[in-house]
Amino acid sequence: MVPGWHDTPKHAHYDVVIVGGAMHGTAAAWFLADNADFDGRVLVVERDPTYALCSTTHTNSCIRQQFSTELNIRISRFAADYVRNFREYLGGDARVPRITLQSFGYLYLASDEPSAAALRASQELQVACGAGTRILDRDELAREYPFLNLDGIVAGSHNPVDEGYFEGAALFDWWRRLARERGVEYVANAVVSMSRDATGERVESVTLTSGERVGCNTVINASGPRALLTARMAGIEIPVEPRKRHTFVFDAARPLDRVLPLTIDPAGPHVRSDGQYYMAGCPPDDDVAVDYDDFTPDDSLWEEKAWPLIAHRIPQFEAVKLVNSWVGHYAYNTLDQNAIVGPHDTVSNLLFANGFSGHGLQQAPAMGRGLAEWITYGEYRSLDLSPLGYGRIARGEPFAEHAII
Repeated sequence: MVPGWHDTPKHAHYDVVIVGGAMHGTAAAWFLADNADFDGRVLVVERDPTYALCSTTHTNSCIRQQFSTELNIRISRFAADYVRNFREYLGGDARVPRITLQSFGYLYLASDEPSAAALRASQELQVACGAGTRILDRDELAREYPFLNLDGIVAGSHNPVDEGYFEGAALFDWWRRLARERGVEYVANAVVSMSRDATGERVESVTLTSGERVGCNTVINASGPRALLTARMAGIEIPVEPRKRHTFVFDAARPLDRVLPLTIDPAGPHVRSDGQYYMAGCPPDDDVAVDYDDFTPDDSLWEEKAWPLIAHRIPQFEAVKLVNSWVGHYAYNTLDQNAIVGPHDTVSNLLFANGFSGHGLQQAPAMGRGLAEWITYGEYRSLDLSPLGYGRIARGEPFAEHAII
């Protein structure tokens, strides 16, 4: 057993049972614990207390406001404010560290006029929401980023304000630590089944691997890539599956003379500065669901796809040395690559925090706050997350976010 963890719950009934204790389960737990109007008992069930293979551990901790929908922009704007004022949001606790947000921004490159027009339309919306995004024509790109090969590029968009990356592990660790100090109970166990009441409209209990049957008023599915397995325990299907994402960290023989924004090439890869190194990613050509425990790397992805495309866009990266790499899983929403959050339409006390498709870390503050509000008040009070609710899944109507990486 991991020190500090128990494998069985202390009580037979909880107001809220959270299935999954990584970033989103812990976000919900913290915001419930921090809400003066909530006085219930919370149990977090985490199958792997080492978090060795969870998406939270494999994240690149990126944050951006360059989305095409107002809701996603506002979700990330809250996250940026939360990160910058982390200690204050956690009650001014002097133990809580200040978290630095490395605001070098994202740089989206457009290869044709329709893509450039989409960047301009999104930039207008982002600025209206308070973001600092600017559009760069080809000449401006050449002037500001002379190391870029701009063949086939007509424009770009860049936001250097509250956009880049931050220390997500600190956010997670302190949420979990302070939630436990306020009475949230974490157990190293797994939920293996759920039972509904006679109406079929509420989950009344969950059963754990260790055999305990735990009663509950509310269940939150915060199971990351395993979200579908948890939903099926309540007889519900959601379009979430695990998909591999590789991260590559490399050293350059000829490093750039300035910080590299997280640059998204139209051909697929993205790359950014990472201290003295550079960090890159690239979706595989065959982007399909994988087994929940499959973290086997595809060694050809770097040599045959990611690096050649990156070196084409940034010729100084023709001579590089790969110094680290790892594989994580996206909890990939196959309908629209956006979060599923809030209650099910008929099983009303089952709430989702699933399908973030790579946006999960930056969206955790708003999602945790929103779920806590819904449980406490029966409504979203700070930011209406209902467009990301289960209803669109049942209707098969995608949430129309176009800025997906």
